[in-house]
Amino acid sequence: MAVTKKTLSSVGGFAVNEVTVVNELRDIKNVNTFELQNSNYSDAKRKDYIVKGTNTAILDLDGVGGLLPLENNTVNFITAHAVGVNASGSGHYSVKIETVATCASNGSVNILSSLETVIKDSIPLAEDWSISPYSATANTFSYSAVRAGTTVTIKWIAHVDVVQVTWT
Repeated sequence: MAVTKKTLSSVGGFAVNEVTVVNELRDIKNVNTFELQNSNYSDAKRKDYIVKGTNTAILDLDGVGGLLPLENNTVNFITAHAVGVNASGSGHYSVKIETVATCASNGSVNILSSLETVIKDSIPLAEDWSISPYSATANTFSYSAVRAGTTVTIKWIAHVDVVQVTWT
């Protein structure tokens, strides 16, 4: 029996479990990650993430330790725009970190290079805040944030763009 396929059409957008994912203006909303892949190049893709942490922490996806996944046999171009801010909003540290990392066939991650550009540094005197690339477990990547010289809460958040290219 022949089946006629129809294009997806939804007046007012598209939802999953009653949460809008694509609205009527064709904006993508309420997604955890976004993957962009050219159908002509299946060996490369791009994903965007948001990670967070507090004080001295490994920034994560979900508040319980979820790190960014990296696939085996890939080279990864990872760009993060990160900011740390204290509870009063008077101290800020904003940085762009560009990293190249490989993920081997066994899942081991090797950070090849990293370039840090400080956008804004208004960390209060006698305090030390920093953030750097982090990978300690197979097939994962994130950032390690450090707060020193204060007990004031520092909130960290980063938008991370990962371009992954398979070499096999």
